[in-house]
Amino acid sequence: LNRTYRVHVPPGPAAGLVLNLHGGGGTGVGQEGLSEFDSVADVNSLLVAYPDGFDRSWADGRGASPADRHRVDDVGFLVALTSKLVKDFGVASGRVFVTGMSNGGFMANRLGCDRADVFAAIAPVAGSLGVGVACNPSRPVSVLAAHGTADRLVPFNGGDVHGRGGVSHAVSAMSMADKWRSVD
Repeated sequence: LNRTYRVHVPPGPAAGLVLNLHGGGGTGVGQEGLSEFDSVADVNSLLVAYPDGFDRSWADGRGASPADRHRVDDVGFLVALTSKLVKDFGVASGRVFVTGMSNGGFMANRLGCDRADVFAAIAPVAGSLGVGVACNPSRPVSVLAAHGTADRLVPFNGGDVHGRGGVSHAVSAMSMADKWRSVD
C-alpha cells in the first residue's frame, strides 16, 4: 500500500516532530491549511508531518472508517513514518508528538494508547476514544484535549458518531479525560 505525506521543515535543526492528522474526508495538505500550524512550528523549531489517511480516513479502532473496514494498519504506518523522520532529521527521543482533528483526534488518542513508547504527548481536537477501544499505554502520556460542547459530529457527551464509514460510538470528552487521568 503506497502512503503519502507532506513534511514542513523549520528553519534550523528540528527540536521535535509533530504528526498533524486530518479529519475524516480530509487530506494532509488540507490539514496543513486548516490548522495553520507551520508558523507555530517555525517559531518552535518543529518538524511537522501531514500524512494522508487511507481513503481520507484513519483506522482509529472504532471500526466504522473506510481505513478500519479495510483493516489498514495506520498505527504501523504512522510509527514507521515517525521512525523515518526521526532518523532523517535527527529528532531527539522523547520529542515526538501527535495532534489531529476529529477522525485524526481519535487516531491521536489511539497512538497515545498503543504506542506511548513513541509519542511523548498527544493533542486530540474534536475527537475522543471509541467505546470499547482499549487504552493501556506503556508509560504516562501528556494529553491536551480540546472539544466543543456544540460539536454536531462528535458529541461532547459521547454517543453516536456518523462518519463516512457508518456509525460508531464515542465516549464523552469528560470520560476520555478521566480515562487518561486514570492510566497516567
